[in-house]
Amino acid sequence: MKKVLKYLLIAFVVLGGLYAIFYFGKTNSRSPITYTTEKAFYTSIEEKTVATGKVVPEDEVEIKPQISGIIEEIFVEEGDPIEAGDLIAKVKVVPNEQTLNSSRGRVQNAQIALSNSEILYNRNKALFEKGVISLNEFQNFELSYNQAQQELNNAQSDYRIIRVGSAGGSTSANTNIRATVTGTILEIPVKEGDQVIESNNFNAGTSIATIADLNKMIFEGKVDEAEVGKLKIDMPLMVSLGAIQDKEFDAKLKFVAPKGNEEQGAVQFKIEGEVYLDDEYFIRAGYSANASIVLQKKDSAFAIKEALLQFDKKDQKPYVEVMIGDQEFERKDVEVGISDGINIEILSGITEDDDIKVWNKTEPVKKEEEDAEEEEADSSN
Repeated sequence: MKKVLKYLLIAFVVLGGLYAIFYFGKTNSRSPITYTTEKAFYTSIEEKTVATGKVVPEDEVEIKPQISGIIEEIFVEEGDPIEAGDLIAKVKVVPNEQTLNSSRGRVQNAQIALSNSEILYNRNKALFEKGVISLNEFQNFELSYNQAQQELNNAQSDYRIIRVGSAGGSTSANTNIRATVTGTILEIPVKEGDQVIESNNFNAGTSIATIADLNKMIFEGKVDEAEVGKLKIDMPLMVSLGAIQDKEFDAKLKFVAPKGNEEQGAVQFKIEGEVYLDDEYFIRAGYSANASIVLQKKDSAFAIKEALLQFDKKDQKPYVEVMIGDQEFERKDVEVGISDGINIEILSGITEDDDIKVWNKTEPVKKEEEDAEEEEADSSN
């Protein structure tokens, strides 16, 4: 029995050795990876950045009432074209009861004072005509009478303004809200029956309408702090709108904010660009937009594909591997310039004749070899 076990053990060892020799022999028989190469070339490179934002009118004007009250009637709708001076809405005045009563009392006092001044004036006029009083004394009474008349007129005008919103002789009543500029009605945030507040030193007032000229649009966007230093006023922009496909509008950079704002851990700077519109398209205020900005451009730049570039793990310096023999490569440090994300400019380090290693290309494993390895693994188990 012991001899049988001994022979079985020897046979198992021999078979295991043969299997190991077969497995490693097959593994080592695979061909090693063969690296391909590419050469540097000359091309045009544009370094761009994209700013996200929207297009808005260059100037928006908010129309506010000159007197508090209730919206009695609105004569326009959003989207209507409008000229300066056109009637937008009418406000019905709801006077304060205390102020109205005080103004009414002032009118009555002025009437009493005028009545008394009139009596004195008529009496002294008769005395002056008889030569009893001098001209100087009579003129004082006449002055008081005229001042009393003027005070009554002022009190009556103030009373009418408080009660109806306008003096009787006013050419343009404060209750009539008119456009101050020519443009398009963008928004009417109120409706008939809403109460509005006049604009004064302590209150901005209620906006009745917003007007803007849609023929003058600007792009408002933001760029990262890493790129804002490369921007210059009057740089060309290409603006694409989310609402209009396959169309780009020319624009020109006209403002870069001197101060940035931190957003989600990154500092963003506001920019504005004047957009040159096309009469074929109607651009609405608030369209989302992207602006492509060419930061740098070089024609006939000596470049390679950016995928060929490698970086040192310690100092992150760029380098490439250049072929010096059959599947033999040598590292060469390079100095790089601008990049468009696909091609990158090479300032020094290599020449046109160098064959550059495509280092990130691997040889695919054949499916038959994978299946054979799986079968061998199953049989051994």
